[in-house]
Amino acid sequence: METFSRLRLRPAASWLRAHDPELAATRRAGRTAIAMPALFALCSQVIGSPTMATFAAFGSFSMLLLVEFTGPMLQRLRAHLGLAVAWAVLICLGTVVADETWLAVTAMVVIGFLVLFSGVVSSVLAGASTALLLAFILPVTSPVPFSELPDRLAGAGLAAAASMLAITLLWPRPAADPLGAPAARVCRAAAEQLRTDASLLAGGPGAPSHGQCRATADEASTAAADLRTVFDATPYRPTGLSTSSRALVRLVDELTWLSSILADSAPSPDGHQTCDADARSVRRAAADVLDEAAALLDAPRGSVDGLHAASEKLRTTMADMERNATTRLPVHQVGVATPSQVHPVIGALDLSFRAQELGFATRQIADNVDLAAAAERRSWFERVLGGEPGAVAAPLASARERAAAHLRPQSVWLHNSLRGAVGLGIAVALANVTGVQHSFWVLLGTLSVLRSNALNTGQNAVRALGGTVAGSIIGTVLLQLIGHHGTVLWFLLPLAVLLAGIAPAAISFAAGQASFTITLVIMFNIGQDPDWHIVLLRIQDIAIGCAVSVLVGLFFWPRGATAAFDRALAEAYRDSARYLAGAVEYAVGRCGTEPVSAEAALQERLEAAAAARRLDDAFRSYLAERGPKPVPLAEMTTLVTGIVGLRLAADAVLGLWQRAGELPPEPDWAGARLVLLGAVGRVSGWYRDLAAGLGQPAPVRDPLPRNPVAEAELVESLRRDLSDEDGRATDTAVRVIWTADHLDAARRLQPSLAAAAGAGKLRRSARSSRTERPPGGASGRSG
Repeated sequence: METFSRLRLRPAASWLRAHDPELAATRRAGRTAIAMPALFALCSQVIGSPTMATFAAFGSFSMLLLVEFTGPMLQRLRAHLGLAVAWAVLICLGTVVADETWLAVTAMVVIGFLVLFSGVVSSVLAGASTALLLAFILPVTSPVPFSELPDRLAGAGLAAAASMLAITLLWPRPAADPLGAPAARVCRAAAEQLRTDASLLAGGPGAPSHGQCRATADEASTAAADLRTVFDATPYRPTGLSTSSRALVRLVDELTWLSSILADSAPSPDGHQTCDADARSVRRAAADVLDEAAALLDAPRGSVDGLHAASEKLRTTMADMERNATTRLPVHQVGVATPSQVHPVIGALDLSFRAQELGFATRQIADNVDLAAAAERRSWFERVLGGEPGAVAAPLASARERAAAHLRPQSVWLHNSLRGAVGLGIAVALANVTGVQHSFWVLLGTLSVLRSNALNTGQNAVRALGGTVAGSIIGTVLLQLIGHHGTVLWFLLPLAVLLAGIAPAAISFAAGQASFTITLVIMFNIGQDPDWHIVLLRIQDIAIGCAVSVLVGLFFWPRGATAAFDRALAEAYRDSARYLAGAVEYAVGRCGTEPVSAEAALQERLEAAAAARRLDDAFRSYLAERGPKPVPLAEMTTLVTGIVGLRLAADAVLGLWQRAGELPPEPDWAGARLVLLGAVGRVSGWYRDLAAGLGQPAPVRDPLPRNPVAEAELVESLRRDLSDEDGRATDTAVRVIWTADHLDAARRLQPSLAAAAGAGKLRRSARSSRTERPPGGASGRSG
């Protein structure tokens, strides 16, 4: 029998892990299933206060199930303490204004807007928005004499104390980000590959064999694949993506990008290629940076001095390589096996350029790891106010700036905050005017729909009401089966709470709504004769709330954060492509006889950086928005990280020619200029087409293939300057070749971006076809 039980439990556990990776929802639900019934029993049966029991039950439900703060345990406890204080303030306000309808409605609109809009400041406030709204909805929808306020506060206080004990003692959430350890392994494996490749390129009796290089490359590739697997399976709650978490999310694609560069720059097993000492020094300096980054990923609160020193050494080493390559590069490099075989100098330059590209990618990874570590070291106050690590402005001033930036008509966060606040206000007014009993449930029905985006409001209303009806029917059947044996309800309550916590993440939004309804049916029948008539009242109340939310959702800007993210992503790609084109135009201008200013390219650089910051805000708004996501996080982060690669290519071109100093007039660069302008036109045009197609059903344009004809034309136009009478290439010719290489690096990003955008279009199309089906078939996992 024991063996049979284990065999039956094993598939259930496997299913749960498949639908709830890392058991994040199960952990929250399990803690709530223990704390909430215990508090409800203590307050209702031992203390004998129904008011305390209600506020303790809903307080523990919201503080344990609806929020999960990140960071070290001390930071989490401080956040829960702050949430408890906010609950006390909101309970007092709700109790004071509940007697007057106009005052209750006005207060609901104001409080609702402030709570919802404050999420733009930080992920901490965004994650606590629903819990904070419940703290006000509960008292404002149930007017009582002011003498009952102490019981309400006592119930909420017990819930706060229990939640702090629960997160500390009952299955604590891991403090480390699940991506940290596998990302550190990728950094160390990449560092080992860089050192091994550099030793092979240096040659000598102690040089490693090609087999050893292949083995280290395989280890780095395997580590990168493992990181991607962990990332795809990691359950990020949308509002749990703090600054440090978002930095690590972006790090996944940056390490994948580094892995592809390593694969392209690995020594070929054919021949005995060599590269100059400067390029080998860059590889070794990059390896040191990756080792320091790995150490900081393992201990985010450790010292960053080592990473900063290694990054500075890499920067100076790259500058030395560039200076030496453009002043005394020899052309007598034989046996060089690279993709560019049309001229020996091109081959030698290709190895140096790969080292430079590795350096750029490594510095970007170091900056992201540094940002994640700095975010982890922020104080609790800075986390709540969303203070950016290293920002010049104080946290409060930074929070004001971020909030002010979204007080504009185009802000989706402003739209959703107004929509939610007005919806809740209308629900309060309607509940008071119509005299609906237990108007709390009207507000709960409104909130359950408004917490998602306006574009999905109608669909979620159907799911919310359908789940409520299903839960009510199941609850009615349970009450009929139990009859007068009300004690059984005490045993069913923890199971119902557990299911209510797991179902939204592991099954569907409708299943979560049904489970929550069953929990409420059980709660409100404990201690009295079970009455199925209450089920009909709950359906009526929640139906009114859903109708209000649908009406408000359709009235106020029926577009959600997904559309805003698409627009911001498209704008960032357009501006970055324009910046790349401007940088190359500045480069070819430097090849002419007239002096050229970098002012236009620098202005385009500022515009591209501003678009990237707006994209980051839109990305966070998209992640903080509850409801099903049309495109998974993996594809989204690939598209966001593509902006980084495109801007890095433009930065590299601009910096390369700004550092050139005064160039001697060269009368015959016309051929090279035409090749570069044609190449940047094709590359930037592809990115503009990608931007135009984002969010649209049109297929993604195929990535650009390599153009050997243009490469040959470029070499032919530079042939005189690739080797002078001393056997050296001119510095301008080297810069032209490297500019073409940077454009090719931007081209090599296209396959992964096209795949991510194409996968997103397929999922959007499938999701649209599902929403066009009859409402009875609507289902899906909640985000």
